[in-house]
Parts: sequence; C-alpha cells; structure tokens
Amino acid sequence: MSNTTHFGYTTVEEDQKVHKVAEVFHSVAAKYDIMNDVMSAGLHRIWKMFTIAQAGVRPGFKVLDIAGGTGDLTKEFVKQAGKTGEVWHTDINESMLRVGRDRLLNKGLITPTLLCDAEKLPFPDNYFDRVTVAFGLRNMTHKDQALAEMQRVLKPGGKLLVLEFSKVPEILQKPYDLYSFNFLPWMGQKIAGDADSYRYLAESIRMHPDQETLKGMMETAGLEKVQYFNLTAGVAALHTGIKL
Repeated sequence: MSNTTHFGYTTVEEDQKVHKVAEVFHSVAAKYDIMNDVMSAGLHRIWKMFTIAQAGVRPGFKVLDIAGGTGDLTKEFVKQAGKTGEVWHTDINESMLRVGRDRLLNKGLITPTLLCDAEKLPFPDNYFDRVTVAFGLRNMTHKDQALAEMQRVLKPGGKLLVLEFSKVPEILQKPYDLYSFNFLPWMGQKIAGDADSYRYLAESIRMHPDQETLKGMMETAGLEKVQYFNLTAGVAALHTGIKL
C-alpha cells in the first residue's frame, strides 16, 4: 500500500506532494519576495537577520543553505564566509533556485548553486560548519529524514538553524486565522495571480509541528542543546541545535 501525507489540509499520496509543492513554488517564484513583504509587513527580513546573527558565520566556514530560494540568507553567508569559505545555495525547486542564483550573480556574488532534495543531501558526513533552512522544512514530506540528513552533514560542533512559521498563543489564533485564510489568498490573487498557492501556504503552516514538537524532532535527529526563539509572538520561530 502506498503512503499518504498532507498537502495543506488535503491528504495526498507521498509522491504527489513533491509535485504539488513544486507547482506552488513554480507559480509564486517571480513574486515570492514581494508577497513575503506583504504577508509579513516586512517582518520576514527581520526574522532572517536574526537567524543570520545567530548563525555566527565566520571567514572560512562551510555553510549549507537548504531551501535557499531567493538567496536572502545565502547572500549574507557568502559575504561573511569570505574567499576562504564555501557556501552552497540549494533548493529542490528549480524556479526558486534560478531566481536566487540570478539575484546573487546580479550582486556580484558567485557561489555554488545546486538543485537537491533535503531528504537526500549529496554531501559527505561531517562537512559543514552551519546548515540553515528558512521557511522550507514545513514543505518537506519526511521532516524527520530531512533533519537527520542535516545532522549527518554537520561537523561535530556545527550548528543547525531552522527558521519556520510556527504557532501563536491561543488568544491570537482567531485573528491570525482570519488574516491567513482570507487576506493571504486575496493578496495572492491580486499580486501573484494565484490565490490557491497562498491558501496552501496558510494551511501548511497550520500542519507544521509546533515549537516543542519540532524541538523534540531535532533532538531525535541527534542534535543537542536544542532551543527555540519565538519571533513576533510565535508567528515564526527559530530553532537551533548543535551536533556534538
């Protein structure tokens, strides 16, 4: 029997989810950053800046940016790691990867760009000083497998950073739902010509593990000293863990 998983609130075959997620991001790639600014009132840039600061990348570091998309994190890591460093910009979605690669090149930043699946990373064990994934984990079919792969490619002493939408307090849930399921699809239609993709994004956030559950998943994957930082009342959260 085939296995099923969720695509937003819909139950689908596991192999179908990969294709459906790909369709979403092929559709929104060109307007992704504009929509992020609208959806978060620009807060996603602050969340990413906080993640970059927590990463503490230094010259010579090897860094893997998973689901790197339009390259916001990669761009800063390339500058911080310098000429002696090695920063990989990766994504499973070719449209997102092309947008990010072009933006990096337009800024004069040349770094390896690779189309790859986070659940099957094509890198050796104990290779990277830092691994990051921003707003990508919730779209992965086997999150536990992806986290195990991230842990595998980290060097001992290396750090994993997972920035993702998360769970808000109960008192904020109703207004947050109203915003997510009414305003977001409407803005998606107006700006990107695609309401359905943004409806999926809202649903995928609700289906993503909450802060404590994700913390436990990272610990199960073999990471130590796992902690999380709630950002904007838990609209997003940054989880970090160390490979010892």
